[in-house]
Amino acid sequence: MRAKHAPVGAGFKPARTDAPPSRRLSLRLPDYDYATPGAYFITICVKDRECRFGEISDGQMHLNRSGRIAENTWQQLNRHYPAITLGEFVIMPNHFHGLIWLGDSKHGLSEIIRGFKTYSARQINQAFGTPGHPLWQRGFYDHVIRNDGSLAKIREYILGNPAQWHLDRENPETARAGFKPAPTCFEGGDSGGLA
Repeated sequence: MRAKHAPVGAGFKPARTDAPPSRRLSLRLPDYDYATPGAYFITICVKDRECRFGEISDGQMHLNRSGRIAENTWQQLNRHYPAITLGEFVIMPNHFHGLIWLGDSKHGLSEIIRGFKTYSARQINQAFGTPGHPLWQRGFYDHVIRNDGSLAKIREYILGNPAQWHLDRENPETARAGFKPAPTCFEGGDSGGLA
C-alpha cells in the first residue's frame, strides 16, 4: 500500500547555526536541514546487534512479541507526528529499515526517530518487566532520497531484505562464518549519516 506523501527531492537549505557543536563525528550532510519536507530512508540497529525481534526462515521475517511491538509502534508513529507519512519498512532480527516522508512540521527527523526508539523501547520493556533496559544503539543511519529512481531501489531493498539475511553483515551467523557480508544500509546513492 502506497501512501500519498511529499515529493521526493526536497532542496537543501542552510543548516541551523544555533545548534551546539557535536562531540562525535557526524556523517550527516553538512548543509542539509533534516526538518526539510521530503523522503528519508532510515536504518536503526539494536544495541550490541542482539537479535531481539524474531527470526528469518525461508527468506521471511517471523516477528516475535518484541518485533510485533516495534512494528505496531512504527505504524502508529504518525499519531504522534501527524505531518509524517510512513512508507515501506522491514523489521529484521536486529535492525530496522524504513521510509519516512516529512511534511511541514516543527519536528525534525532526529526527533521523530528518537520518539520511535523511546516509545518502542518503553513498550517492550514494560511487556517483559525490564524497565530501563536499552533496546536500540545510539543514533541511526539516514539517507536523503533525492529522486524517484533512488526511491524505487530503496523500496526494493527494503522489501527484499529478509531474503538476503544470509548475506547481511548484521547476521551473527554470517559474521561467525567469516563471510564478507553485504552492507545493512542501502549504499546506492549520496551520503547517509549517523544521527
